[in-house]
Amino acid sequence: MRLGSLARIGALVLRHVYLLRGSWPRVLELVYWPTVQMILWGFITVFLVGHSSWVAQASGVLISAVLLWDVLFRGQLGVSLVFMEEMWSRNLGHLFVSPLRPLELVAALLAMSLIRTVIGVGGAALIAIPLFEYSIFDIGLPLIAFFTNLIVMGWSIGLLVSGVVLRYGLGAEGMAWFVVFALQPLSGVYYPIAILPEWLQSVAFFLPSSHVFEGMRAVLFEHRFRTDLLANAVLLNMAYLGIGAGAFLAYFRVARVRGQLLHVGE
Repeated sequence: MRLGSLARIGALVLRHVYLLRGSWPRVLELVYWPTVQMILWGFITVFLVGHSSWVAQASGVLISAVLLWDVLFRGQLGVSLVFMEEMWSRNLGHLFVSPLRPLELVAALLAMSLIRTVIGVGGAALIAIPLFEYSIFDIGLPLIAFFTNLIVMGWSIGLLVSGVVLRYGLGAEGMAWFVVFALQPLSGVYYPIAILPEWLQSVAFFLPSSHVFEGMRAVLFEHRFRTDLLANAVLLNMAYLGIGAGAFLAYFRVARVRGQLLHVGE
């Protein structure tokens, strides 16, 4: 290979090194996935070592956990992706030449998130019935409470992520895919919160998702609906939804003042 070729290759590599150096979300994303996978499966292993018969005690507990987790993930992604599609198409400026108000945009994002989540998770839940002979709908009315709390938590995260992307540009769009997974090990999706170290249990208490998944296991294992866990999740979600919407609107005001709405795109 000639010296000129090496120089061109080096120049292109250097360009992407500069991109990494100037964008902390990109660097964070590189470290993020291996770390989260290691922590999550580490806790799953620790739990199953001492509870090998746990899965057999309640048929479909892992399927329920996967489907409910996807409600949170799809709820968040539904807000973030719909918003970023407007950025990718350079349509934000056009939208706000119209009489559209920021709160109306927020309402539309939440509505689209709900539609996408119902289609995605609902389809998967229906496929699980003939495939695994398990229906998550057998949970009954508590399923409505679990679904509502998880999607509202997803909305809160989605609005916050959308605001960050609006503020820092599409270099931060990777956050839409990985931020919510940082909460998965602390949410007790596949194991009880009690398996976590005590200091992490204190952190998990402030996540609505941890109360939802503890409530799910109470229904499946103990056949009782924990209203105390529901109340905790609702109160936390009210606070987080207010924070998420407030942060998005604050970032939006800054972007409008700086003229960023007309200078976003791919």
